[in-house]
Amino acid sequence: MPGDREARIADLRPATGNVARMEGGRSATLEAGHIVDTVRAAGGLIVRYPPNGPKEVAVVHRPGRADWSFPKGKLDPGETFEDAALREVWEETGYRCGLGRFVGHIEYRDRKDRPKVVAYWLMEPLTGTFRPSDEVDEMRWVDVEDAARLLTYERDRELLVVAAADDPGSTG
Repeated sequence: MPGDREARIADLRPATGNVARMEGGRSATLEAGHIVDTVRAAGGLIVRYPPNGPKEVAVVHRPGRADWSFPKGKLDPGETFEDAALREVWEETGYRCGLGRFVGHIEYRDRKDRPKVVAYWLMEPLTGTFRPSDEVDEMRWVDVEDAARLLTYERDRELLVVAAADDPGSTG
């Protein structure tokens, strides 16, 4: 429902009072009396439906972190979560996608020990071809079971459960 989606996205945007807007896809939060940068990012679970097989999802390998995950990245200044998700998916995979429904968000501490929030949407590939880069050197289309085995982080496997329950009509 649009109202629910907007409410969930609004929860990710800086609130007044204890959060201040900062440049580069970050916000500042008050944590134990100290101002701490919160990294804001967005990404996508790209799903396709082959005619003679099970639903597949795209997973990417990041050589700098030696992990398998879903494509994602930080918001640029002034960018919305939705726009960042579409841009980051395109930059990391080479696919232009249609934005589907909001899946949810994850929160964790990044490598610099800052709080990080990443919002995710289901996406449908429209055009494109994977292009390896320094940031992402491999992308695989795998069924949901193989994705669950391949993904490095439990938080990504939890998002996968949402994608697995989705039906073809709701991604675009």
